[in-house]
Amino acid sequence: MPIQPAIFETHEIRRVYDEANETWWFSVVDIIQVLTQQPDHQTARKYWNKLKERLGKEGSQSVTDCHRLKLLAADGKNYLTDVATAETLLRLVQSVPSPKAEAIKLWLAKVGYERMKEMADPALSLDRARETWQKHGRSEKWIQQRMTGQETRNKLTDYWANHDIKKGDEFAILTNVIHQEWSGVTVRDHKAIKSLKSQNLRDHMNEAELIFTALAELSTRQIAETDDATGMDENKVAATKGGTIARQARQALETKTGRPVVSADNFLPPGRDSRLKGLKEK
Repeated sequence: MPIQPAIFETHEIRRVYDEANETWWFSVVDIIQVLTQQPDHQTARKYWNKLKERLGKEGSQSVTDCHRLKLLAADGKNYLTDVATAETLLRLVQSVPSPKAEAIKLWLAKVGYERMKEMADPALSLDRARETWQKHGRSEKWIQQRMTGQETRNKLTDYWANHDIKKGDEFAILTNVIHQEWSGVTVRDHKAIKSLKSQNLRDHMNEAELIFTALAELSTRQIAETDDATGMDENKVAATKGGTIARQARQALETKTGRPVVSADNFLPPGRDSRLKGLKEK
């Protein structure tokens, strides 16, 4: 999924998609600037710092739930910035007296509602993703392979969710086990090979990488289902076995073709500085 700012009225709200945790993080300062109707980020940041200090003393969970990620600023550089999910921001808005409060809450609720609709009907998110990929010049063959892989991924994460695996860090750990087993590199290292930072790795995979990722995740799910794997320990075993099956297939193909499957190729626009700072949690 491309990293794009969200728009509230005429204001640009910076946000970044945390692929590992499947979560959108929004800039708190951007929301505060809208609420306080301040002319610049610096003034809004000072307001937020004072509010954060007060809420922290009160033991507010909203402050605890904020994170710090590197986001692109107006000067073209990336700085650590306080970010929060839509749910956390809905709570923070209540602490800021503002005529924009209700409008912001409705906007944030809409963001969450759209996500809930997609969870209830995954076809909606796939349709939106197809439109985005088409706009970015992906071929219909690539798009079909990407969507097939996503369907395979969704079935695996559904299994995990129903077998004592927590969405977020535990999903990310198992995903990395599968990926490293089939490809020989971690998700982070694979992104580095492709000169990616905040971008979604799968959106920059070639056909072979997508196919082997899907094979590894399909194998993992079917092994987990056969063994009725429950909890992290048992699902790590299934993830390792599933990744191994795809690794053996990858190695067999590479032996025949003499070409590595893991590639540095990406779909970044020509001339774009792909060395943008990525996610960096506090």
